[in-house]
Amino acid sequence: MRDGESERLGAESAASLLESVDAFVFDCDGVIWKGDQLIDGVSQTLHFLRSKSKSLVFVTNNSTKSRAQYAAKFLSLGISVSQDEIFSSSFAAAMYLKSIQFPPQNKVYVIGGEGILEELHLAGFTPLGGPEDANKTVELKENRFFHHDNTVGAVVVGLDQYINLYKLQYATLCIRENPGCLFIATNRDSVGNMTSLQEWPGAGCMVAAVCGSTEKEPIVVGKPSTFLMDFLLKKFNIDTSRMCMIGDRLDTDILFGQRAGCKTLLVLSGVTTLGTLQDQTNTIIPDYYTDKVSDLLELLGP
Repeated sequence: MRDGESERLGAESAASLLESVDAFVFDCDGVIWKGDQLIDGVSQTLHFLRSKSKSLVFVTNNSTKSRAQYAAKFLSLGISVSQDEIFSSSFAAAMYLKSIQFPPQNKVYVIGGEGILEELHLAGFTPLGGPEDANKTVELKENRFFHHDNTVGAVVVGLDQYINLYKLQYATLCIRENPGCLFIATNRDSVGNMTSLQEWPGAGCMVAAVCGSTEKEPIVVGKPSTFLMDFLLKKFNIDTSRMCMIGDRLDTDILFGQRAGCKTLLVLSGVTTLGTLQDQTNTIIPDYYTDKVSDLLELLGP
């Protein structure tokens, strides 16, 4: 075993983890569910952790839903989670704009889903684009001039299953031609468990397209940026050393936890395989790893 290698979670280490942690922070896609299918044993494990008076927090890079929409999804899967326990990258984008006192008279162009638009509305901003531009097309004809709103002061790019040339051109013109226009990425995940059967291109693909056309790098507000963690800490008032980040991605979930000073647990139910974790080129080493979230219950339960 190489130095610093992760420890496979066992009965003793699981008991130690439970004792040393006051809050468990969960990723969602690939950890709690895959697509719309709950991963086996998750509901019982969350109930067990709550019975031990542990705080539960859900931090997802998937920006397609708002916090309210995620709470509804949890409920549809038989799990009661309050909106206040959910921190999504769609929420992070809105909160970032609030934190920098983004002028409310400036508009925000969105490449992404309804979740981003809803969180921007709730924060008092005026979003454009999103699903409304899903079917808009561009004909590349001679002397074609593309008009865009010069009051757009920020472009937010997240996961968008309906990305098209119209959206890319609109975002590109705003960033390149509107003075001071911000380029914000909800996250840069390359792939994600969008369905229960396979991985799909993630928001990182959409962000990369805009990076290419603008020759600019975005402000990233989702994991592994610790921007969301600042909000989480203010709300729960728990020291990060008493928190454990549970996720399926090394470069977002685990790195997010490590940067914040949390304990980290990688689950192999999503994107990362054991081979990837143990590859000699991998430099992101979680404290523990296990197959799935419900292993905690199996190791700790009666």
